[in-house]
Amino acid sequence: MSAWTRAALQPPRAHGAPLPPAELKASPEDFHVEERLSFEPSDAGPHWLLRVEKRTANTRWVAAEIARLAGVPARDVGYAGLKDRHAVAVQWFSVPKLAMSAESWTDVRTAEFKVLEARANLRKLKIGALSGNRFRIRLRNATWSREQLDLKLDALRAHGAPNYFGPQRFGRDGYNLERVAAWVQSGVAPRGRTERSFALSAARSLVFNAVLARRVEAGDWSQLAPGDLASLDGSGSHFAVTSVDDELRRRLSVFDIHPSGPLWGRGDPASQGQALQHELDVSREFAPVARLLAAEGLTQERRALRCAVRELTALRDASTLTLSFSLGRGQFATAVLREICEFEGVPELDADAS
Repeated sequence: MSAWTRAALQPPRAHGAPLPPAELKASPEDFHVEERLSFEPSDAGPHWLLRVEKRTANTRWVAAEIARLAGVPARDVGYAGLKDRHAVAVQWFSVPKLAMSAESWTDVRTAEFKVLEARANLRKLKIGALSGNRFRIRLRNATWSREQLDLKLDALRAHGAPNYFGPQRFGRDGYNLERVAAWVQSGVAPRGRTERSFALSAARSLVFNAVLARRVEAGDWSQLAPGDLASLDGSGSHFAVTSVDDELRRRLSVFDIHPSGPLWGRGDPASQGQALQHELDVSREFAPVARLLAAEGLTQERRALRCAVRELTALRDASTLTLSFSLGRGQFATAVLREICEFEGVPELDADAS
């Protein structure tokens, strides 16, 4: 495993050593995720919004099947996020109305997916049109005591989890980072728009995870200090922190705001103080990657350094543990699971709902 892959896939944990391993995803039903749209369907308009349950099928394949059934080009079918193939996922797709009725769509049942609901909408569904995802994850052969588990859950409820990008952002065994390394060394971009996009996304995520890792090691990943850029929960907006008063501490404690880190691009981040020092140190450590992102025209953006783990519950049955929780758009269930325990299972673990 290369140094880049280790930095991306094995960042430090915030809540202490993980509990002993449990088995993840012995069956697709052990990992259930459901999208939450960021808007209410209009119930009128030229598109159907289809709420679809899929099992052992990837999002793009389901979208292509919906296009085939509707008799439209694949580009006319929209979806808000990609969901793991090795899971049961409930997600939304849009398709032009044309000849098929709502009743025709809700009659669709195949081995891989079924349409649960059809609602009219004014617009095609766009990537990122989510408020978040609700997860229900079953861990088997969990041998820890209730006290050990409660310590982990209490820490997550109080402080959230580091908002690391999950392993699927980097490809199986870090394959997308190998693409980045080859691009940096040869100066030749990957062939194809999709492959190039995956490589740039992995490169940006690598730098972000490295900054967050530094903040975790420093113990200030969930705190604000002068010079930080505070990110508004559930929003791309942020503001400069010049001083930290009781009101900012209150907002931080209820997960209304978060410290943020850079999604790297041209120029320097707008942060100041120690936050900027962390970010510039990482940009020098990964200088070839930072230069590539700037050369490709990406601009500096921000991402919250922590994710709020909402509605967190745990049900125990013998050696099986079922965790339920909600995360915001673009946040990874692996960031929560790895703060609890080691796990065994397939590497593509959860939804990237960005």
